Amino acid sequence: MLEEKRENFRGMSEATGNFFSKLKISPNQYTAVSLIFVIASFFFLIRVDFLLALIFFFLAAVLDFIDGAVARFTQKTTKKGAYCDTVADRYVEGIILLGFLLLPLTDFFLPAKVWIFLSLFGSLMTSYAKAAAGEKNLIQERIKSGLAGRAERIILIILALILGMVNFSWIIYPLVALAILSNITAFQRIYLNLRPG
Repeated sequence: MLEEKRENFRGMSEATGNFFSKLKISPNQYTAVSLIFVIASFFFLIRVDFLLALIFFFLAAVLDFIDGAVARFTQKTTKKGAYCDTVADRYVEGIILLGFLLLPLTDFFLPAKVWIFLSLFGSLMTSYAKAAAGEKNLIQERIKSGLAGRAERIILIILALILGMVNFSWIIYPLVALAILSNITAFQRIYLNLRPG
């Protein structure tokens, strides 16, 4: 949903691009650093240090915003850069969800590991449903609508990390929401790609 309102954040994006472009770090370098930060987040997560896991994951998520803002501001947007950014996004989500998978989380109707698998699968399918439609020329403009785009998924993961600091057993609830909403979003995009006209 937030992805559809990207235009509302254009001023913030331009200011961010302007500021961080002065550091002479390329958009692809920001993307690479985000992967380093999420690996650090994973390390602290499996050590059950939720505060440091949260800090590094938040930095990884912020860098995902910064790399695109810098690319647009400096007019250095490229297809290869966008491709690397998209691939890095999947790694960021996959690595942090692997961290959750290694924790002894509380079950909620289904085993916690099933919810984490469904979260990862829904995240991947949300992106793949969009990419595959473009590859097969089903649509002229890639669909970005749905309940849980990238921003919403990041928010739910951050919420899980915050709740982990309060009560370990509460971590599962944002992950259940992530599993359900990401798969609903994937089905929404599949439907929109296949609908007539």
